[in-house]
Amino acid sequence: MTNKTEEKESETCPAKGLLKLLAGKWKPEIFRMSVEAPVRFSSLLRYIEGSNKQTISVALRELEEVGLLEKVTIRLKPLHIEYNLTEKGKSLVPVFKQLEALGK
Repeated sequence: MTNKTEEKESETCPAKGLLKLLAGKWKPEIFRMSVEAPVRFSSLLRYIEGSNKQTISVALRELEEVGLLEKVTIRLKPLHIEYNLTEKGKSLVPVFKQLEALGK
């Protein structure tokens, strides 16, 4: 599909763009874990079975680029990074809860 076709489809069905964004590998799980508390990269690797550094990094970067997560550097020794839901991300929590209920 070309970019123009994708743009046209997202204009006619805005939900399609959101679903495509959130359907990426590990993104729903990262989002779910972020709802409960800020998450660290190492925690994601430990708790998401089958994940690896590359796929988690890509998913985090994409969620950050669209404004659903924010990367926060904690300047303690040792330095560490957490990912928090943004206000935009928090606005999707009810949607995810409904999807979870439907899935059950």
